[in-house]
Amino acid sequence: MMSTLKTALVAATLSLTVASTQVLAEMQTSTIEYQVGDKNFTGYMAWDDESGQKRPGVLVVHEWWGHNDFARNQAERLAEAGYTAFALDMYGSGKQAEHPETAKKFMQEATSDMDQVKARFMKALDILKSHESVDASRIAAQGYCFGGGVVLNMARMGVDMDGVVSFHGALGSPLTAEPGDVKARIQVYTGGADKLVPSDQVAGLVKEMQDAGVDLTLVSFPGVLHSFTNPNADKVAKQFSMPVGYDKEAANRSWEGTMRFYKAIFAQ
Repeated sequence: MMSTLKTALVAATLSLTVASTQVLAEMQTSTIEYQVGDKNFTGYMAWDDESGQKRPGVLVVHEWWGHNDFARNQAERLAEAGYTAFALDMYGSGKQAEHPETAKKFMQEATSDMDQVKARFMKALDILKSHESVDASRIAAQGYCFGGGVVLNMARMGVDMDGVVSFHGALGSPLTAEPGDVKARIQVYTGGADKLVPSDQVAGLVKEMQDAGVDLTLVSFPGVLHSFTNPNADKVAKQFSMPVGYDKEAANRSWEGTMRFYKAIFAQ
């Protein structure tokens, strides 16, 4: 009788311990102010609070609209998947566009000097690597539209990362990947009906990466428009007559593919 009671008490204690751990392992987020040169920037870190467990870090580079709620949401999704994510700021604190012309201006200002782009990216990379929850030897970056082009260019420039993922990103670039320079494995998700990233850009990227010996996986979704991961794209299309549109299936498939990609590259 006593043995049975003791076993029951041990089981109950273990059950309470597990339940307590599940409650404590909650997502944490932090808005981080930082400087690059004489400019101020605002980033967003998301992670869970499982102390003592180092995990891969992922940089998130925003669309041409700027560091907004969509970028932060992607960071939170990555945190839920078991990563620490830092949604960086490429434009400067408070610079978010509400109109395509403003977004275009911000993007052109940010990319006028590729060394400037790299400096802003590398500062954010350092912030991510230095976070207490991050295993600095396991790092990736993912970007959307403008941000997709940024992460591809960082790979072209030889930034040391395990992988980069571009979602409906610009594929053409003034830079060209050279054999031996690209350290990251690359995944690209693009829309087959994307008028902003036409088929010649897609073909050009494939040739460029093949010539450079880069590990590239490219997925093109037939009939899918630009900005297919962003649920706000349909509103933008209607408001500004832009050739963009959300596609739930493409968004889900590209996210699932990215999760498989990270699992594979971080396991090595």
